[in-house]
Amino acid sequence: MNNKRIIARIDVKNEFAIKGIHLEGLRKVGDPNEMAIKYYKQGVDEIIFMDAVAAYYDRNSLSDLIVKATKNVFVPITVGGGIRTLNDISIALKSGADKVAINTQAVRSPEFINEAASIFGSQCIVASVDAKIIGSGKWEVYVDNGREPAGVDVVEWVERLEILGAGEIMLTSIDREGTKKGFDEPLITAIASKISIPLTVCGGAGNQDHIESVLSVQGVNAVALASVLHYDLLQIDGLKKSLDDNNVEVRI
Repeated sequence: MNNKRIIARIDVKNEFAIKGIHLEGLRKVGDPNEMAIKYYKQGVDEIIFMDAVAAYYDRNSLSDLIVKATKNVFVPITVGGGIRTLNDISIALKSGADKVAINTQAVRSPEFINEAASIFGSQCIVASVDAKIIGSGKWEVYVDNGREPAGVDVVEWVERLEILGAGEIMLTSIDREGTKKGFDEPLITAIASKISIPLTVCGGAGNQDHIESVLSVQGVNAVALASVLHYDLLQIDGLKKSLDDNNVEVRI
């Protein structure tokens, strides 16, 4: 069994790391590069930088941040938000990113995932899926950083994303995001049972028990954390040791 990954997610707006609840009410929480270095020193496995306002621009604006981060951070970096063209992907990878996360453009033009995977390789194409509950056992895909409903069923969508060539799914629960109330495990279980590619889950972590519980779900490969790290509720090295002590296979 592959060890579970602990990932730090840093959402960025105008050069500041920000955090909100349900992807709304964003507030500044620090310097994204300094936070990345801090999490790297604590032993994080990967870092995700997401441009939180990319919906307002024509392209992702994090290239300078990635260039700066890769001088001091030596774990895989994913960049997302505003990835709309093959050139956007090329710029992100040339800036030092290892993977790109794609949401809105995938929904608007699904074949973009297939084309990107064919050119750059599935291993660097992360399909980002923002999900919101609309009924019992039903979730809808949202785009534009969780602002707009797409009219697409989440479970059906992730199955299609794998077929299109995505190498990984990053699943964010809008309902749980920033609440620190725990993950939407029914959503996660529904998704994990439908795909064979790696699944990273995001949205709701408030304590170690939440993380331990979701990492025990069959098919979950990684957890992306934001609030619990940004507000120093958990330290990555301590979290990993505790998870390991509780027989959760993580990278120590």
